[in-house]
Amino acid sequence: MDFNNNRERRRYKRLPIDLTLEIDEIFKQDNVIVGNIGASISVFDISKSGIGFVSEANLPIGYYFRGNINFSNGDFFRVVIQIIRSGIAEGNLKAYGAEFVGLAPFLADKVDHYERSLMAK
Repeated sequence: MDFNNNRERRRYKRLPIDLTLEIDEIFKQDNVIVGNIGASISVFDISKSGIGFVSEANLPIGYYFRGNINFSNGDFFRVVIQIIRSGIAEGNLKAYGAEFVGLAPFLADKVDHYERSLMAK
């Protein structure tokens, strides 16, 4: 996805992935919680630091949500994700970039395992 042709700021290689997550609530660190979101997101790439996804929902930058990342190789982890940027995608979709918050290194290593499983195919 193109975030208005921003210059490349990524620290880690993005890998293609096809995941669907449901967001029921978003929150901020100052105890602001917005519930009953009911938004589906389609994750199209992943790295050790975050995900790229699209959604029809208008999600605010700076908010967090919880998700389960399930890889096709059987690995998975639970994570808190912060929305850090948004842009226009195709049709009525919006493209988002989000970072993992406080992800332990051994969980981030699961992204490396996923990359190796992609290369083995």
